[in-house]
Amino acid sequence: MLQNISRKIIECPHCGHHLAVTLDTTQGDQNYYESCPTCCNDIHMNMHIDDYSQTILLMIDSDDEQIF
Repeated sequence: MLQNISRKIIECPHCGHHLAVTLDTTQGDQNYYESCPTCCNDIHMNMHIDDYSQTILLMIDSDDEQIF
């Protein structure tokens, strides 16, 4: 069983700064943006919860990239 709150270290796709993000899995899959505290650019985050393997998949990209 997955914990409801998970903390991950990510790298900003704009400036390379490492930052900690808190992931709340209670709402299921999520697609959202967070701002980098260093360069203030938006970071696109796409979180998928895989219940079968009990893992959280977090895909990160800059907000200026095409998403298909």
